[in-house]
Amino acid sequence: MRLSTILARANTEYYSEDAPQISDAEYDRLKKRNSEIEARFPDLKREDSPTEKVGASPTSGFAKVAHEIPMLSLGNAFEDEDVVEFDGRIRKYLGLTPDADLLFTAEPKIDGLSLSLRYENGLLVQAATRGDGAIGENVTANARTLQTIPQQLEAAPELIEVRGEVYMSHEDFDALNARQNERGGKPFANPRNAAAGSLRQLDAEITRARPLKFFAYAWGALSEPLGETQFEAIKKMENMGFQTNPLTELCVSVSDMIDHYRKIEAQRATLGYDIDGVVYKVNDLALQERLGFRSTTPRWAIAHKFPAELAWTTLEDITIQVGRTGALSPVARLKPVTVGGVVVSSATLHNEDYIKGLDSKGNEIRDGKDIRIGDWVQVYRAGDVIPKIADVDLSKRPETSVSFIFPTVCPECGSDAIREEGDAVRRCMGGLICPAQAVEKLKHFVSRAAFDIDGLGAKQVEQFYTDGWIAEPADIFTLQARYGSGVQQLKNREGWGDKSASKLFQAIEEKRNIPLARLIFALGIRHVGEAASNLIALHYGTWQAFVTAMESARDGAGPAWDDLIGVDGVGQVMAQSLIKTFAQEAERASIDRLVAELSIQDATRPDTQGSPVDGKTVVFTGTLEKMTRAEAKARAERLGAKVSGSVSAKTDILVAGPGAGSKAKKAAELGIEILDEDAWLDLIAGA
Repeated sequence: MRLSTILARANTEYYSEDAPQISDAEYDRLKKRNSEIEARFPDLKREDSPTEKVGASPTSGFAKVAHEIPMLSLGNAFEDEDVVEFDGRIRKYLGLTPDADLLFTAEPKIDGLSLSLRYENGLLVQAATRGDGAIGENVTANARTLQTIPQQLEAAPELIEVRGEVYMSHEDFDALNARQNERGGKPFANPRNAAAGSLRQLDAEITRARPLKFFAYAWGALSEPLGETQFEAIKKMENMGFQTNPLTELCVSVSDMIDHYRKIEAQRATLGYDIDGVVYKVNDLALQERLGFRSTTPRWAIAHKFPAELAWTTLEDITIQVGRTGALSPVARLKPVTVGGVVVSSATLHNEDYIKGLDSKGNEIRDGKDIRIGDWVQVYRAGDVIPKIADVDLSKRPETSVSFIFPTVCPECGSDAIREEGDAVRRCMGGLICPAQAVEKLKHFVSRAAFDIDGLGAKQVEQFYTDGWIAEPADIFTLQARYGSGVQQLKNREGWGDKSASKLFQAIEEKRNIPLARLIFALGIRHVGEAASNLIALHYGTWQAFVTAMESARDGAGPAWDDLIGVDGVGQVMAQSLIKTFAQEAERASIDRLVAELSIQDATRPDTQGSPVDGKTVVFTGTLEKMTRAEAKARAERLGAKVSGSVSAKTDILVAGPGAGSKAKKAAELGIEILDEDAWLDLIAGA
């Protein structure tokens, strides 16, 4: 996959060229779809994967705003069966029977730019874009120019953050592009990009001249509840003066949800604004609270996306790109074609089997038709986002066409590209001598969820690497010592000056103090994503404890190994990748050089003082009858417990329901406290 390439191109189009092809919302969907693919095919995970990220990092043109409550993305459903499964997951988590009452709201998913409006004592005091979910951009001055955003609320809570979508109607979009053409300006690609670009203007007067609108559909921080249900809360926001979508309805069953989806889908072309699906949310806010969140998405909501749009075009070339793990990823270079309102010029080809017309198990896909350069191909965007090839028209295949031969050597360094048994991906064996791997590792190191150094993005990293200024992460922190003064210094480079160089050096200095979880993620260890890095950091607490554990677990056996694979969310594949990284001499030396430049913050858990299970390791086994396993685990973690999947000498409590087997036996042998479900609930009652 080359989702990272799509995202990198989108950044250039959005931030540098002021001609975006995808919006922040599409950014989120790319990340989520990539996460789903990686869950099914972990060996396909890209070195620059946007997994577990929300939105895009704020730019330097706006002040940053920390969201008091994160603005998360939504999980996706593409088929009716996905909605049935969503309902089933909710019921299973809550322990509800299939015939128990469970209401949902259903509303159109507006295709625009997410915005959070903060009101204090009824007055608008701040407006922020979603950004990366945790940090957004302060666009208060721009938001005040929108007529559909009230400046003052009546009968509102003392504090309320109203969240919704900024969008542009089709009629206003056409008029805006007409004015752009009259002035000789470049027209916008589609309404959502026009809305995003208009709201994010540094000059608020430009925003004022753009016909933007706002739909409210959610909330963040609140000083008092808006109601007991989602539907009631939406009506409350409407009474405060916000526009809410009139197509929002209450559904009593999955069939009602799908029927409303079909109704909205039939009106899609006549609504006058862009939507890309329907959002379902559990109506009862108390149940939403129980269901809680995954790392980047709520369990109680899902977006049912409209079918992907299709287009035919010519496949002009197949290129191979090399990532930081050495994976060789094929990309289809297409004659540009508009699909779903976005110009598409490339599509993922996954791996060599996919090109041959085979899936990961060797079964035929596309009726076994392979993909060749020069083919007439049907392109679609899954969930209106990710370009893929759906079909090949063999009747238009050139007579001179030949099968694509996947390279067996790395196109970047010439090293052997090996495909190990059981791996769907061919990988370069060049390691540190492969420039593509080195550059991609550095790009990952400075990415948003890693060190996130202002002024040092992928473009700057690539240039510094090419010029020999940085070869590994530690070099970033010695950059000022080497190129801050003297004959050859940063401020004298093209595109840099004294001020920009000083700002970069200052930004680098600020990141010497780094949280443990960010450092682990920044190392770019294969299979270790952002969520796993957080879990590992919380488990070990300190860098030294983490490193010592990796060294002790090197043989893949013993207490340290058992403890590692006992971390909830860490399996054997990830564990092997972790210990292999610290066992490799050259890589370990590079890590040590980096750590010598840093001050690493210990991982801290939420304040759970007074919790009877704070800091204890808990294992659940057998059948729980009064709450589901997922709910029990989530509640234990909220109370400060570490939930493990296996019993070891470090286990403090085993909660055993009916059917408990080997885990209960092992716990008894180790003298570990064993509680039944009632005793567990009594223990945590009131906590």
